[in-house]
Amino acid sequence: MSRLKDMYNSEIVDAMMKKFEYKNIMQVPKIDKIVVNMGVGEAKDNAKALESAINDMQIITGQKAVSTKAKKSVANFKIREGMQIGCKTTLRGEKMYNFLDRLINLALPRVRDFRGVNPNAFDGRGNYALGIREQLIFPEIEYDKIDKVRGMDIIIVTTAHTDEEARELLTMFNMPFAKQ
Repeated sequence: MSRLKDMYNSEIVDAMMKKFEYKNIMQVPKIDKIVVNMGVGEAKDNAKALESAINDMQIITGQKAVSTKAKKSVANFKIREGMQIGCKTTLRGEKMYNFLDRLINLALPRVRDFRGVNPNAFDGRGNYALGIREQLIFPEIEYDKIDKVRGMDIIIVTTAHTDEEARELLTMFNMPFAKQ
């Protein structure tokens, strides 16, 4: 069982119950899932680029990635409806907590000039979005074996109803928010 899940079960629930004065333990917000998305723009010209991105994502998340397809045709980008243009993975349960632990404690501190993540990147419904510029910050990725530096979006979906509850929840998971 992951360290973060143990932490959620004891310390976080008690602290959240006190701070937000919940009447029932089921009202305490929790992390529902983490979606990792990687857009691969050059996939329209190079099929190997998409395979490489999917392989990188599988190494980072520990779970099989699925390719995403374009919903609309866009002439300016030379994209037709149905073309494969990226990949994504949805993490839940144990793999989600393991990924979050590695993200917070290993990957984010390896970012150059890291001063914390944006504390205002909540969507109004308690979900947090984080953009990463390069996959090299994850220790599983070997620098010599990548063909191109790619970024990714990480969306942390919580059961919180407000941004304040979600921010407090992620703060208790030691998410390094930048000081305002």
